[in-house]
Amino acid sequence: MLRQPPLPPLAAIRAFEAAARLGSFAKAAQELDTTAASVSYHVRRLEQHLGLPLFERHPQRVALTASGELVSREASKAFATLRASFAKATHVDETRLSLTTLPTLGTSWLTPRLGHFRARHPDIVIELDLSAEAQDLTGGHFDAAIRNGDGQWPGLHATELFPSIFMPLCAPALLAAAAALARPDLPLDVPLLGRPDWWRLWYRARGFDEAIPAERFGTTLSAEYLDITAAMAGHGIAIGSPILFRRELDAGRLVPAHDFVAGDGRAFWFACPAVRRNRRKILRFQEWLCDEAATDLRATRALVRRWPPRRDA
Repeated sequence: MLRQPPLPPLAAIRAFEAAARLGSFAKAAQELDTTAASVSYHVRRLEQHLGLPLFERHPQRVALTASGELVSREASKAFATLRASFAKATHVDETRLSLTTLPTLGTSWLTPRLGHFRARHPDIVIELDLSAEAQDLTGGHFDAAIRNGDGQWPGLHATELFPSIFMPLCAPALLAAAAALARPDLPLDVPLLGRPDWWRLWYRARGFDEAIPAERFGTTLSAEYLDITAAMAGHGIAIGSPILFRRELDAGRLVPAHDFVAGDGRAFWFACPAVRRNRRKILRFQEWLCDEAATDLRATRALVRRWPPRRDA
């Protein structure tokens, strides 16, 4: 296999292409934000690499040689192709938003709403990743994320959407049996579903510090939306967010098993790299997302009687 001859330095090709296109070392220097002497140096390097003159140098001007004309045409075509490729890549990048979020929020809250965003912005396609672990936003694979936490992530710009809150939820048929939830020591005929730490927080916020008997808990599932699915099927009382599952509450598939709402002090945030926060696709999605979150906040405040105090209150 024949070895390809090495290319001249790219800086030299770039300087030559600009000087040939503009007909002046000085004008090329202005475009490239450098000096005429630097352009002349790089052109000289290219001539030395090729072993032939590309410009005829006169006291007040330069002119391309026959070899220079040939190289100039090919170099201009190559750079025009590069410019078009970069412009196309930029356009494609602005039409695709790669987003990562938690499985429960992505499955139960975000995905049913994405059609509304598509209707408002048909030119932007969402690529959605669901992951229980926070994905790196600095590597370029993801444009943005919806995260749960305190919103303090170095290098990221975060906008709060709604608080992380939870309350007991069950199917309407289990509402009477759920009355025993009032105290952790009362016998309960149906199992508890969901995170034990959330149940402990919920009881502690109501003034009960007793341990919850292990036999109260039913099947252990890996995600909140699975607990809620089991609750809707009548398999127990789940602890979950009335915001994330507002539609199930509105439709009557779920009802509050108790009207007390607790929180863990965290919130859901829309986060993106600070250096990319003003990208058009990110701004459009953030605006739509905040509108959706605000709508659910208003609707859910009317549903429940007690909300945890806000951190900025």
